[in-house]
Amino acid sequence: MIYVKARLPVQFYFLLVRDKRSGCDVAKDVAHFDIGYRQCLAPEGRPLDGLPEFARDAETLIGLYRAMVRTRTFDAKAVALQRTGRLGTFASSLGQEAVAVGVASAMRAEDVLLPSFREHGAQLWRGVSPLELFLYWGGDERGSDFAGPRQDFPVSVPVGSHAPHAAGVALAFKLRHERRAAVAILGDGATSKGDVAEALNIAGVWQLPALFVVTNNQWAISVPRRRQSAAETLAQKAIAAGIPGEQVDGNDVIAVHQAAAAALERARSGGGASLIEAVTYRLADHTTADDASRYRDDAEVSRHWPEEPLIRLRAYLAETGHWTKTDEEKLLAATAAEIDAATSAYLATKPQLPESMFDYTFERLPADLCDQRAQALAPAPVAEPITAR
Repeated sequence: MIYVKARLPVQFYFLLVRDKRSGCDVAKDVAHFDIGYRQCLAPEGRPLDGLPEFARDAETLIGLYRAMVRTRTFDAKAVALQRTGRLGTFASSLGQEAVAVGVASAMRAEDVLLPSFREHGAQLWRGVSPLELFLYWGGDERGSDFAGPRQDFPVSVPVGSHAPHAAGVALAFKLRHERRAAVAILGDGATSKGDVAEALNIAGVWQLPALFVVTNNQWAISVPRRRQSAAETLAQKAIAAGIPGEQVDGNDVIAVHQAAAAALERARSGGGASLIEAVTYRLADHTTADDASRYRDDAEVSRHWPEEPLIRLRAYLAETGHWTKTDEEKLLAATAAEIDAATSAYLATKPQLPESMFDYTFERLPADLCDQRAQALAPAPVAEPITAR
């Protein structure tokens, strides 16, 4: 593992003290802040400085690799379904699988996940089924009624709005004296939202058992990272909140798992919240409604393909003799069969009735929406026949 400082330490010199002898104001060095960077595997799969203890178990790493392949297989099928008009707008996680799988694998069953719209890998790891995810992205809210992680939150499409929800969940854990943690996964663009700043601030003030993971994939729709924030790192957004912040190689599932596990243990033990910036790259369009070629060139994307997480871990496993071509073929066949079966079940599911759009918005439906729901249920008027004159 390599753990190094960011390019420049963030330092503050802001307290002026009057020197009695000279009568001049002199700057007093009040505080220093450093942002570390965590990486365990180089892009070619070479271990750096030895691996953490959990990563010395080949079966553990194979489990992480299988989960990332399963995520990518689901992702590819979802894109194909959308392209053929059988699924709604979909946000691909291509190239970002290590963030979702690394974080989710560090969580306990009793923790609560609050995902944004690109965390399929985390949801699948925690027991959400491919069928449920297909239903959700097909516009069917039954897909959010998870059979597995009952207390995990549904997908949050509004950017950053689930960060305060995570703080609220964490506050509930603290008030109940439960050793649990709330985990919110956000995009880099979300760190520019007031919702996120407020959530980080209160998580720091109240020392809440929360983990905020920022998936920095370099693009917030069509806006590049450099135009979103002048901060050298997004991890340093934790400094103002008074909580630990660090960067991690978001294409290195071992490093992501290690960082998340440490932050979660700290949270459950009463140490408060943390922020992790996982640096990765969005290899796909923002969503299937986007055309990224309008704002970035293919050469830029091509430069990032060799860094993607599946290649990296597979190379390490193959080099250490724990993964073969036969293993790969079996895994691809098994995941394809699972996702194809889920696809068939999804396509065979009878759609919800139109009025269901009103049934998952409020605990008690406001009067105006009750009226609209009644109109939706009313039979369509029969058109009078047109008679020739």
